[in-house]
Amino acid sequence: MNPREVIRVALRALARNKMRTILTMLGIIIGVGAVICTVAIGEGASEQVQQQIQSLGTNMIMLFAGSVNSNGVRMGSEATKTLTADDAYAILAHVPNVVAVSPIAFASVQVVNGNQNWYTRAYGASPEYTQIRNWPVVQGSSFSQRDVDVAADVCVIGHTIVTELFGDGTDPVGKTIRVKSLPFRILGVLETKGQSPTGEDQDDVMIMPYTTVQKKISGISWVQLIMISASSQQAMQQVEDGITALLRQRHHLRTDEDNDFIIRSPNEFAQAAAASSLVMTILLGAIASISLLVGGIGIMNIMLVSVTERTREIGVRMAVGATEEDVQRQFLSEAVVLSSLGGIVGILLGVIGSAIISRILGWSTFVSPSSVIIAAIFSAGVGIFFGYYPARKAARLDPIEALRYE
Repeated sequence: MNPREVIRVALRALARNKMRTILTMLGIIIGVGAVICTVAIGEGASEQVQQQIQSLGTNMIMLFAGSVNSNGVRMGSEATKTLTADDAYAILAHVPNVVAVSPIAFASVQVVNGNQNWYTRAYGASPEYTQIRNWPVVQGSSFSQRDVDVAADVCVIGHTIVTELFGDGTDPVGKTIRVKSLPFRILGVLETKGQSPTGEDQDDVMIMPYTTVQKKISGISWVQLIMISASSQQAMQQVEDGITALLRQRHHLRTDEDNDFIIRSPNEFAQAAAASSLVMTILLGAIASISLLVGGIGIMNIMLVSVTERTREIGVRMAVGATEEDVQRQFLSEAVVLSSLGGIVGILLGVIGSAIISRILGWSTFVSPSSVIIAAIFSAGVGIFFGYYPARKAARLDPIEALRYE
């Protein structure tokens, strides 16, 4: 009997008891649908975190001012005053695979426009900042290197500040706002970025020349942070090693002294988020797979009942020349067809359910082709695993006893 004929006979046998077949398939349908939905939720959350991390910048490395030990008391990060703009430009000149650098000096400020005010964070940076952060200016333009050289009172602002100071629909480019009694001219508005991986509003920001923050707002000569863009993901570790060696030399650190700077990369957050998401996805998938186990047991139970009901039929088949392999193949194919049909329906319900969850609850979901393929293979595997024993039992029946069975 060829495979097509086997499947046709299996479908005909299952169609004899439609309600029983549907109820048996229900366990597989629920199991596969639950697995698809839970994995889609896990992968969607992972994808969302990865997008948020990538929004921080392209191949970005963050170099923070480090800690300092004062009379045995270790201060927190950004406590040292040894990190300077000259360090940033030395990194660009001497460390291979560095594409761009931007010294960063920041301060919390109160921004005023007429009778409106807003407390925000001012970032002093170089013109390369928007390139490193992959953060274009969508209205107006950014400041220039000349603005940095003369510590000009100019800035670009995020969408949150636009909304709070000017209201939606207003073009703030060219207008003047006040920061610490200084008038700042708005040159441009940054593209909306949304929340960062840590939940901060990235659009609640004001960017100006770092020399302006140093000389006119904070009164410092150092920088708290240097942002660096590497040429590629693969070169990032080499760049970090080069930065460490160069700064230890520039800061005259002895071999027994700790670094007075801290290197961080969004890749670290990405790896931690990916590991956490993978664990959560596996956990959710494992819980949902219990439904598949229950569905498999249901298939075994129904197939055993079917063997008992069709004992005489099995005897007739063997009497007219069917071998044990033919009988076993027939009942095994029924189990596989039963679970595969349930798997197909379950996949459809899982995809639809994922879309409904995303729409109603607002959760990010992503149904990957690999999860669909795995679910289909797994559902067929359930049919083989739980259908083997009933099929084997049917094949080992004594034909004479089977024919005499009432």
